Amino acid sequence: MSEQDASDPAESVADETGPQSDGDASDAATPDEVIDPGEVIDPGESRDGDGAVDGEAEFEGSVGEDLVDRIAESDPESVAHELAALRTRVGGLEEQLDAREEELDDVTEKLKRKQAEFQNYKKRMEQRREEEKQRATEDLVSRLLDVRDNLQRALEQDEDVDIRGGVESTLRSFDDVLDQENVDVVEPEPGEEVDPHRHEVLVTVESEHPEGTIAEVHRPGYVMAEKVIREAQVTVSDGSGGAE
Repeated sequence: MSEQDASDPAESVADETGPQSDGDASDAATPDEVIDPGEVIDPGESRDGDGAVDGEAEFEGSVGEDLVDRIAESDPESVAHELAALRTRVGGLEEQLDAREEELDDVTEKLKRKQAEFQNYKKRMEQRREEEKQRATEDLVSRLLDVRDNLQRALEQDEDVDIRGGVESTLRSFDDVLDQENVDVVEPEPGEEVDPHRHEVLVTVESEHPEGTIAEVHRPGYVMAEKVIREAQVTVSDGSGGAE
């Protein structure tokens, strides 16, 4: 074999391994490529004319520059794993959100039912109070009818019969009914001070009683359960009669 022939295999090997070595170098350089941090952003997000994600300042402010630098310096495989983990976490959070929304819908529906039940309860209570009021009124009227019957019988007596005793007895029966209903008669004595909440002043008259005090009761008033249902009508003394 000649010296030229002996060198051919080496040159052949060099020729074959030379391009392969270049290819390996190219492959080895791949992990050193810089990854655009924008690639880790969800592609579903909108971008403006410059390619920036809407709210990019807010995004960078939330994650921090250190996270952006870390992603830029990471190799594609680790970034891919991290993105996969983030997507899994986002999926889990979305499921939790859906569950919370279902719970909210359920609570809202229960609240609506409770509100409807409460409104129905209020209507039932109002109807019951009205019915009780009507029954109480019916009971009062039925007892007053007995008083009216007594007055009617007194008037049916002969003209020469003294009916005063019967009328007085009927009046006592009437007062008993008022007392059972917790009704008190407001009938102040002459000379008492005027109570504007319980007395209605009709006119000022000459009287021997002190000025500004009650001279005479024109019509009695009534108080039911501490509530004035009718004021007593009175006249007030001007004090002139007492000065004489």
